[in-house]
Amino acid sequence: MVKSLKIGISGAWGTQKSKTIKSIIDMLTKEDINVGGMVTEPIMEDNRRVGFQVMDWRTKEKAVFAHLDLDSSVEIKGYGVNLDSLNEVGVKAIKNAAQENDVVLIDEIGKMQVESEEFCEMVSKIFEVNKPLIITFEKKSRNTLLQDLRRRDDVRMLELTEVNKDLLPYKVVELLKEELQGDVT
Repeated sequence: MVKSLKIGISGAWGTQKSKTIKSIIDMLTKEDINVGGMVTEPIMEDNRRVGFQVMDWRTKEKAVFAHLDLDSSVEIKGYGVNLDSLNEVGVKAIKNAAQENDVVLIDEIGKMQVESEEFCEMVSKIFEVNKPLIITFEKKSRNTLLQDLRRRDDVRMLELTEVNKDLLPYKVVELLKEELQGDVT
């Protein structure tokens, strides 16, 4: 059995990976390709990022995942991290997408997310599912899970930059359309 296309989108902190992912989802939706999985969104107050929430793209269920005011035993870059919300919303969203959607999305595999053993196990398992997958991650992360993913020969790695940020969604959508619908040329 041929494994489905896996796309890894890396980018430096602040390159708007989540905005790019939403563009890709919008374009896929217009092609009647349904996407499910986990999206990480910033929580903004007075034009300042104060935290992150995790969202199930299909159900729109959200939970605060990290916040400057959150008291937690896990702290990354000054943010307290709530691993329970990641596991209850994010991991569940990924699992459900693998069963119910055409394309599975994991936005993002980052320093905070990899603190969850449950999340890391789900990411490893999802690569064995025969469905197209899109993941995003910070370019310079040295996390063991991400290093393993970068070494996989079944992942098409794309880097999001200021130069290609407008064109990258079109490239990803074309790759996925070919995968899901077959090349009709």
